[in-house]
Amino acid sequence: LFGHVKGAFSGAVESTVGKIELAHGGTLLLDEIANISLQMQASLLRVVQEREVCRVGSTQKKKVDVRILSATNRNLLAAVHEGKFREDLYYRLNVIHVPIPALRDRLEDIPALVTYYVKKLATEKQRPVPAVSEDAMRFLKRHEWPGNVRELINALEYAVVTCEGNTIGPLDLP
Repeated sequence: LFGHVKGAFSGAVESTVGKIELAHGGTLLLDEIANISLQMQASLLRVVQEREVCRVGSTQKKKVDVRILSATNRNLLAAVHEGKFREDLYYRLNVIHVPIPALRDRLEDIPALVTYYVKKLATEKQRPVPAVSEDAMRFLKRHEWPGNVRELINALEYAVVTCEGNTIGPLDLP
């Protein structure tokens, strides 16, 4: 995230620009923000508050203008109460909260997601785009999707790769 200067640690044979500095003038997505260490949270808090970054091994600070988006599948407020996430960083990041319900709570989105990802995956795998049978779609709508959209994508990738005909049926799904 922060980059480093040459010689900052063993193996640092050249200076490297960090992701925060690279995102200057744009947006940086910090996915799974709940998984970063408390030490990293303190470093990130300084960046968010001071709008400057210091590469590892350097004392020179550089101003950055970065919009930070963060995402997690955990309840960050609960993590704050458990002492696993810094309260000050939580309130710095939680300016606009956009809750996205689990896939199991928005089953009406499944047909559009299936259509999009089947076409995308078939194109990536250089395979013909298969249709999805009504039975397969009913099966997909009944599943709980504990892995959310990532699980759906994996199931569709499996079906696209293993489907022997031109239509994905229930038996083509994992």
